Amino acid sequence: MRCPFCSAIEDKVVDTRPSDNEQVIRRRRECAACSRRFTTYERVDEVLPLVIKKDGRRESFDRAKVLSGLKKACSKRPVPVEVLEATADKIERAMEEGGEKEIPSSRIGDAIMSALRDIDEVAYVRFASVYRSFRDVNELMSELQSLVDNRGRK
Repeated sequence: MRCPFCSAIEDKVVDTRPSDNEQVIRRRRECAACSRRFTTYERVDEVLPLVIKKDGRRESFDRAKVLSGLKKACSKRPVPVEVLEATADKIERAMEEGGEKEIPSSRIGDAIMSALRDIDEVAYVRFASVYRSFRDVNELMSELQSLVDNRGRK
């Protein structure tokens, strides 16, 4: 690990702690050259699938994009950030555990919609209106009607 202050390579670990969800390890390090302390975070390097976009491009799966979409949909809604982070983790794990090397972006969008349906109905409608690109009010009303019908069945 290179010191961010003096670029020296030698350091010693002063403290090691697991994070709250025990997926990340936090290490406090002290540089052997300049004696300044810095923090590093270690996580398992997961092999996530490539995402096939609608236009055919392929890019790496990005948990931050999933979390960003969830946060936008839940903006000004009473949904704790912890719930959104846990949902993003769950979606990331599901994509990883699928074992596929490439997945269509629609599968991620569907997973987000499914999660939002259980978390917050208004957020679900917000996300669906952008994700499904409703052409007119009738399509939106149809989606809202199916949401109301499903609520009655629970």
